[in-house]
Amino acid sequence: MSFFYNLLYYFQKRGFEVCRRIAERMGIRAKVVRITFIYLTFATLGFGFALYLFIAFWLGIKDLVYTKRTSVFDL
Repeated sequence: MSFFYNLLYYFQKRGFEVCRRIAERMGIRAKVVRITFIYLTFATLGFGFALYLFIAFWLGIKDLVYTKRTSVFDL
């Protein structure tokens, strides 16, 4: 049972953070976004999960491309 809780903690702490970032952008709670993804996944037989993974991949690429630089000489 401890392995399950460690795995759950890992995904909650170091997950993709897709729901949190979408919620911050829209100004709503992350819980609402998570529940929406869960309902969408069950209603469309997996499309919500595929959408979640696509958004996670897109946010990861966006974070790599748009890095904040302190000056022009940091290239």
